[in-house]
Amino acid sequence: MLNSIHHPRFGDKQNSPFFEEYLPRLLEARDRNGLTEMIGSIEALMMTVEPGNALEYIAELALMTPYHYLVTLDSAKHFTHVLRIDMDSPDILLRETKDAASIGIFRSMNDLYPVGAQRPHSRYIGEILLATDRHEVVALQQQREFRFFTIGQLAEMDFPLNVSLSKPSPYTQNVVGYMERAADGIRVYQHGECVILDSAQAAYERGKEMQERIGIKDLILPIDHLATRVYSQNREPALLEYLALSSYYYWGSYDITDQNSSTNVTKNVRGVPESESPAKVFTANNQPYCVNHLDQLPSPTETFVRNYGPRLHHMALAVKDGQHNGREYIDFVVDAISAQGKGFLLDTVGSREEGLKQIFSSASDFSSLIIEYVQRFGDFQGFFARNNVALLTFAAGLEEGVREQGERATFAHKQ
Repeated sequence: MLNSIHHPRFGDKQNSPFFEEYLPRLLEARDRNGLTEMIGSIEALMMTVEPGNALEYIAELALMTPYHYLVTLDSAKHFTHVLRIDMDSPDILLRETKDAASIGIFRSMNDLYPVGAQRPHSRYIGEILLATDRHEVVALQQQREFRFFTIGQLAEMDFPLNVSLSKPSPYTQNVVGYMERAADGIRVYQHGECVILDSAQAAYERGKEMQERIGIKDLILPIDHLATRVYSQNREPALLEYLALSSYYYWGSYDITDQNSSTNVTKNVRGVPESESPAKVFTANNQPYCVNHLDQLPSPTETFVRNYGPRLHHMALAVKDGQHNGREYIDFVVDAISAQGKGFLLDTVGSREEGLKQIFSSASDFSSLIIEYVQRFGDFQGFFARNNVALLTFAAGLEEGVREQGERATFAHKQ
């Protein structure tokens, strides 16, 4: 039987007595009723883009990630483009509505926020997790007061019918889904007609040709972690909720005082590599914006949430450990991609002595998501160095999309 409790705790963030009481109780109950055993790794990531943006985003992902275009699921209301690395890493389901005027639950959430509303269809939806028996998992979760879309609602929203989806989280606005697959089986999504679109294939080939031409094809590895930003008061509930819905455990939290925020990490209890089941990271302000006018602390995390809504902020991809002509692979990769016109928010931060180097790209014009690259040196197992994450958080706070907020705000930065 899997044990979700006895894992080393990392970090220096002080959690509340509430969190420290309910964390072990929640994980012990999850283990006891069999959910930890029944829920596996992340099978797929779901996201949507504006109509007409999917092809360019496929080309961008083909350049900046190891993903390949597999097939398009052509349904009544959407094109769902399936991107895949292999059966050991999560797929990406890239949804594109056929009707720009359509209004559904996910667009409605975007419309609440000044910058999010500028791209009403663009957002990260959530993850689909592997389940040995999805109906039993859903039944158990419903007994624990979690809510799920009905099959009729899924059909109306035009989602695959062999996937069960939770209602959007009040804390992250993401969903969690469950699907079944035999251990040696292929992922199949029961949704629409499977077609290979010439336009999608051409966009993919354009990106991959560029990736190979600039010499980075074998240097970028699968997704390492997924980072969601939430309001400060929702940090602990968001962590507990995801742990209840998944088979992850609480790895730990770091207090980034320079940026008035904390970074909180959960990982798969089975100990599989992040390439198979990416870590889930939650970032939140240390104090809410409503008192920030008193102390004038930096507030890039909560400013992002107020402008875009609680949502995924970035996908981090690992970079192979090694050097090219005496330069770390991550620096070679970033310079090569930059030469193709893709922007980055800062120079790479970190060093071999600190254990890793990292960098944020600018937000995608097509999905609003940032891509992070991280190169770990030797056997370093962490997700960041303290100085690194402070610099990354500050740089993200200066991202153009955050500053175009429809309301005036000032940012202070403590050196």
